Amino acid sequence: MSNNNFEQEVSQAKFAGLHIQEGDQLQILVSAFDDIAVRPFNMNTMPRTGNNTNNTSSSASTASTPSEYTVGSDGTIVFPVLGTVYCKGMTKQQLKSDLESRLKRYLTDPLVTITLSNFNISVLGEVKSPGQKTSPTEKINIFQAIALAGDMTYDANRTNVKLIRTSDVSGKDEVVSLDLSEASIVNSPYYYLQQNDILYIEPDRNKQIQVNNDSGTDKWLRYGGIGLGLLTLILTLTRK
Repeated sequence: MSNNNFEQEVSQAKFAGLHIQEGDQLQILVSAFDDIAVRPFNMNTMPRTGNNTNNTSSSASTASTPSEYTVGSDGTIVFPVLGTVYCKGMTKQQLKSDLESRLKRYLTDPLVTITLSNFNISVLGEVKSPGQKTSPTEKINIFQAIALAGDMTYDANRTNVKLIRTSDVSGKDEVVSLDLSEASIVNSPYYYLQQNDILYIEPDRNKQIQVNNDSGTDKWLRYGGIGLGLLTLILTLTRK
């Protein structure tokens, strides 16, 4: 990186959190002091509410297992008792606060835990292992994503990396050019990736020109070889 204040820049990088998108799979667990009162708010234990005591042990075994909700095309999830909850564009912390606020009507000191189970990104172009990558953590920056793809190749253009992200506002894909040679990249709002982001590492322009020239040279060498072979064949036949 060309900026000598890299350490200072990195110390200022801020992670604003993931923004929930359509198709996200959210694992949500509701807990409270009263285990029986909390059962209707978890899909794993909701059907067992009101059953006889023979099911107590099986209910207890699933009480700590999160239920999975898929965010629909309308940006909502259907939550037990609470009904339809709009969450698209929210961070996990915002959704957590919203659910806990709603649950206080029914529970004392409810606690909501949310995990995104399908955090995927794609890294394409001049990397050693391109393709879709699953991150073990939801807080991942550009350099960590490239590391998942085996790092950039020697032919990569580090000054014009393309990031494709779906806008929460318009719903359309936006393309942003990023210069990874500048330490100020850590202050970019695109430094930390969102789920379903696509990174495209372009080949270096000089390398592209060289490859095109080499391919042109190879083509003329092949044609020249074929022509020489035909000429040799003709001379051989005429001598007979």
